[in-house]
Formats: sequence, C-alpha cells, structure tokens
Amino acid sequence: VQLVESGGGLVQPGGSLRLSCAVSGFTFSIYPVSWFRQVPGKLRELVGISSSATDNRVHLDSVKGRFTISRDNAKNRAYLQMNNLESDDTAVYYCYGFGKWGQGIQVTVSS
Repeated sequence: VQLVESGGGLVQPGGSLRLSCAVSGFTFSIYPVSWFRQVPGKLRELVGISSSATDNRVHLDSVKGRFTISRDNAKNRAYLQMNNLESDDTAVYYCYGFGKWGQGIQVTVSS
C-alpha cells in the first residue's frame, strides 16, 4: 500500500493549489481516503474525507467553502482543491487510506 502526495508548494494569500494523492496497493474505489494537515507543535487535524465518487466531505470548519475534496477512481487519485488560501493554511498535508499515511507535502501560504 502506498500513498503519495503531490502539488504542494509556496503560494501567495488568496491563491489556489490542488493537492493530489496517488494511491496504489488497494482497491481505491471502495475505500475512503482522508486528508489531514499538521502544523509543527500541533496535533494533526482532519481536513476531510473522500468516501466515494459521490461522497466527499470537508470537515474542518476553518476551510469550509474554500477547500473541496474529490476523487478519480479511474486514476486511483484523491484531490484536495484549496482556494483563497490563507497564512493559517500553512501546514504539511497528508493523505491517509487503508491504514497508511502518505509522506506528507508542504504547503506554505506567504507573500
């Protein structure tokens, strides 16, 4: 089982990024994949969950209305679209599925 995040980087406040989580080693289409984020010194927090092609939910109140979650079962990928980014969104973002974590990817929001 392997999950690999991509798409992170440095973006200015108000900008957008789309994170991708490439999944292998399990039947992606029937398992949920979650997105988390973590700031140094703080607990890892759940951003949202992609449970199926039609059930994708953002759970973190501070990003509702700005972030969306989706998946492409044909490509074995989950996505986290982040719009109108704020400095407080700076964190390492992780995807999680089938009991495994991705390696994490840095997102930095700064002018």
